[in-house]
Amino acid sequence: MKFGVGQPVRRVEDFRFLRGEGRFSDDLDVPGQAYAYFVRSPHAHAEIESVDVAGARSAPGVLTVFTGSDLDADGMGGLPCVAPVVNRNGTAMGMPRYPVLAVDRVRHVGEAVAVVVAETPDAARDGAEQVEVGYAPLPAVADTAAALDEAAPVIWPAEAPGNLSFDWEVGDEAAVDEAFLAASHVVEIKIINNRVAPSSIEPRSATGEFSADDGRYTLRTGSQSSHTLRDCLAEPVLGVPAEKLRVVSPDVGGGFGTKIFTYPEHGAVLWAARKLGRAVKWTAERGEVFLADAQARDHATTAELALDGDGNFVAMRISALASMGAYLQNFGPFIPTASAPLYGSSYAIPAVHVRVRGVYTNTVPVDAYRGAGKPEATYVTERLVDAAARATGIPRDQLRRRNFIAADQMPYTSATGIQVDSGDFGANFDKCLALADWEGFEERRAGAEGRGKLRGIGFGTYVEMSHGLAPEFARIEVEPEGLLRVHVGTQSNGQGHETAFAQLVSERLGVPFDSVRLVYGDSDQIPGGGGSMGSRSLVSGGSALHLAGDDLIEKGRELASDKFEAAAEDIDFRDGMFVVRGTNRSVSLFDLDGPPGANFSGAAVFEDTPVTFPNGVHICEVEIDPDTGEVSIERFSVVNDFGKVMNPLLVEGQVQGGVAQGIGQALLEHCVYDPGSGQLLSGSFLDYAVPRADDLPPIDVDRNEIPCSTNMMRSKGVGEAGATGSPPAVVNAVIDGLAARGVTHMDMPLWPQSVWRALQASE
Repeated sequence: MKFGVGQPVRRVEDFRFLRGEGRFSDDLDVPGQAYAYFVRSPHAHAEIESVDVAGARSAPGVLTVFTGSDLDADGMGGLPCVAPVVNRNGTAMGMPRYPVLAVDRVRHVGEAVAVVVAETPDAARDGAEQVEVGYAPLPAVADTAAALDEAAPVIWPAEAPGNLSFDWEVGDEAAVDEAFLAASHVVEIKIINNRVAPSSIEPRSATGEFSADDGRYTLRTGSQSSHTLRDCLAEPVLGVPAEKLRVVSPDVGGGFGTKIFTYPEHGAVLWAARKLGRAVKWTAERGEVFLADAQARDHATTAELALDGDGNFVAMRISALASMGAYLQNFGPFIPTASAPLYGSSYAIPAVHVRVRGVYTNTVPVDAYRGAGKPEATYVTERLVDAAARATGIPRDQLRRRNFIAADQMPYTSATGIQVDSGDFGANFDKCLALADWEGFEERRAGAEGRGKLRGIGFGTYVEMSHGLAPEFARIEVEPEGLLRVHVGTQSNGQGHETAFAQLVSERLGVPFDSVRLVYGDSDQIPGGGGSMGSRSLVSGGSALHLAGDDLIEKGRELASDKFEAAAEDIDFRDGMFVVRGTNRSVSLFDLDGPPGANFSGAAVFEDTPVTFPNGVHICEVEIDPDTGEVSIERFSVVNDFGKVMNPLLVEGQVQGGVAQGIGQALLEHCVYDPGSGQLLSGSFLDYAVPRADDLPPIDVDRNEIPCSTNMMRSKGVGEAGATGSPPAVVNAVIDGLAARGVTHMDMPLWPQSVWRALQASE
């Protein structure tokens, strides 16, 4: 079909966005709404001695002010961590309460202490300046690597002594120890995976409503899953059953993980709406994004690789400290542990042991960000492989090819217990080498040296694990005017769902592409769904739509059977038509009458939650000015295996966007906290650099489609792949360029001053 599966169809949703017709959360206004502004702590760690709101309550336009004590007195619950882990000794991890508003103590700069509600945003902001909070500052710890030191200030003395949140492991420690003892080569590196701040184009916004007539709440907010947000807010925070909370998520201007979660502001505006008897709206200022949105990464890792005399990998040992921030966000413990089996990624390593310790620091809580643990595991693995190549003298490309999991080993069960169903990592590698013109690199390096520049090339091979996580719902309604209303539980936040799902339905049912309309983001209209996270939308949502199409066709056969007085089994369906076999009698699915008072429809729940394993190779080539330390990316090449591809154009855009984010982390982005005070020093775009157009090269994207065997779509997730393989490719390329000057290790971000200082120190 012209617009069917596999076709590079341009995004249909872009037309309304370009016309300014998008409906983002800040665009949604409710008649009579009031406005909220949050009073936030200037301290990373302090006792709250007093909160004086009298001046604020009398300020012009202010309606009321609420504090943490007000919420606690009313029984407000804390924000839930829904993904706890079990310690390696079998004990449960500590679960400190995460209050909507702080009561006795603040634990990071920007933690909300009070909320002012006023007639206008300016009045709310002015009123917040009148709130006087008495603080008794306490020592703070902001450095993940130092969080477990005996001298470190303790954030949760009772719930997490020594700042240890959890101590978790996977793999066979004894087998790894034995393999290391017998190894011919052992390589060790210590790596910092820098903390980043997700920077979506649309800051968070939330409007809370409460109906006294039926006791129902409504939250209008940009999210990646209206159902997940509903379930995390209703009972845990508001103390009401899920059916008493409706979550509406319209268009979402970027998510990348950070809009999955339950935040204090969600609970506060809903509670305030009930108390005030009118809707309450809050929209974050950009500065609040840095202080209040979940941040990401922030690992300190020691990694070791053991090799035999022939350069074969025999064992890997990983010890990682993963910051949780000051509180456990929804999925905080899940991020560094669920992805830990991917250490070793593309390589056949007989023995692997990974130990992950979560630690508390006086920083913004950490949770999923594009890749959610997979980029961290891939980064460590690929940096370690390059270190092994330098230590053994085996060329980097040869060492990788020698140790890749072979295509004929699929399905392959790793030493950490994951089963990769399909892939050909060697073929990906060869294809990417050709795309990057690997053979011509030394000539380009020599040319750079002639201009006084350093040139390097680096690899980032990856296997990531995309999760289904939850059942997915879909319903297809046939409307007489020739439209299909397609309801799905996934939530678009820039991926192109309206285009991809229309392609799928168009091909499945043989109807015009432009007859499909997508409905999503309203927990009342759609019974359930896992939302968009973990690159699950096509695998889970697409599978649900496929099953809903089956249901629609079967119901259509029954309706056509009644219409033609023919047996249902004698009716075929093709190209949008039900045809009585052996006759010229037919009817369009748009001309069938549904049950009285309802449209003809089909629905299904995809109960399976398959795991898929996208994989690929990134190759980055850089040029470095040794006089300034400036790094310029000259070319970037990517080959991916995403299984069966729905829309190559959307896939290429997703990969390029992910690569841009990975480049951002590698070269530019870094949340800098003062190690002593815990103050955030990079709290605006004046101090926190994100990639701009001139930071990015053309990104060449190709693919090697090997159908996935774990789902009916035959597809593997795509959304996180670009951000997973790009950081090690960039850093390995820079270190390759610097190695001639004696620099063989650097931590991200590779700022010009950091590169320049490393070069000066090596002289």
